[in-house]
Amino acid sequence: MQKEQKLIEELEEYRLDNRITQQELADLLGVSFVTINRWLNRHQYPNKIQSYHIRKLIGKKGLEK
Repeated sequence: MQKEQKLIEELEEYRLDNRITQQELADLLGVSFVTINRWLNRHQYPNKIQSYHIRKLIGKKGLEK
């Protein structure tokens, strides 16, 4: 569980650093706003596939628009 919490902290930091909304983050990851909100409020954690895509996104420098 601690590994998932760290990933969510990194995801929130990425969101804040890039000044994007939870909805924009949801669009980037292909999930709903509700899913992002549940992750960030620690009510739910990403599954393995979602975690993979989060790590891939966080590894990028800034946003590519």
